[in-house]
Amino acid sequence: MRIPSVPDARYSVAMAAVVSPPVRIGHGYDLHRLEPIAPEGAGRPFILAGVRFEHPLGPVGHSDGDAVYHAVTDAILGALAQADIGQLFSDTDPRYEGADSKRFVEAAVALMREAGYTMGNLDITVICQRPRIAPRKPLMIANVARLLGCPVQRVNLKGKTHEEVDAVGEGRAVEVHAVVLLEKT
Repeated sequence: MRIPSVPDARYSVAMAAVVSPPVRIGHGYDLHRLEPIAPEGAGRPFILAGVRFEHPLGPVGHSDGDAVYHAVTDAILGALAQADIGQLFSDTDPRYEGADSKRFVEAAVALMREAGYTMGNLDITVICQRPRIAPRKPLMIANVARLLGCPVQRVNLKGKTHEEVDAVGEGRAVEVHAVVLLEKT
């Protein structure tokens, strides 16, 4: 296929289709070390998907350390081929010290809408030995869906342990994966 040196109408239409496909898929990942909550250690309160868990350990992070919201943000940004969460919300920027991570999701959703996409579906996997998330899953899903502006039926969240293997399995870290499908509006 010959690519014209000066874009003509056919080329511009073809390129628009390539740049804005009807669906986009993104993967987000986050991991936070867990330590005793301050003042005994550097851990922050244990928050996942905006839900606070009573736990003696919490994530070490610049913001509030909500690994679910961080992974969801990166999944959306990845689907849009944008900079990642660390580039947009640097952990050296004092504006984000202790920040509520829902701000990051809201910013990613604004970019998603600006690009002309809506949430197709989102699948989240939280991996931690403790605390158990099953009793709080409905609230976590509702929080994520509200931020995304989509029905709860488009958000899945599951918890896994790491079978006592490595830092996650020993309860010293929390890990989250998120996969998102965006649809052109």
